[in-house]
Amino acid sequence: MPLTIADLMTKMPGAFVPEKAAGLDVTLQFKFSGAEPGEWYASIKDGKVDVQKGVHPAPKMTLMADSEDYINLFTGKLDPMQAFMAGKLKLTGDLNLAMKMTQFFKMRA
Repeated sequence: MPLTIADLMTKMPGAFVPEKAAGLDVTLQFKFSGAEPGEWYASIKDGKVDVQKGVHPAPKMTLMADSEDYINLFTGKLDPMQAFMAGKLKLTGDLNLAMKMTQFFKMRA
């Protein structure tokens, strides 16, 4: 059964690597288009991540992507830098945070 955005966002807390996000207090907004449009956000604080469906009033960074491209990014099938350069991944806000984000989450098989 293919992975969906809802599956992926629900699995994010289990894929979180708290030692890679030590000392952070940030919220990341996700805006998906394509087959599974929707908005989600992940708040990282005190070594934990809380993922919610919806729009956060003041995210530190916003990531916009086609839902299928994001699933491929998160599962390692699409390189984040290549996706960004090709315009498949759009980022606003703290771009430094975006570069570190790939270290915060590791999908476990």
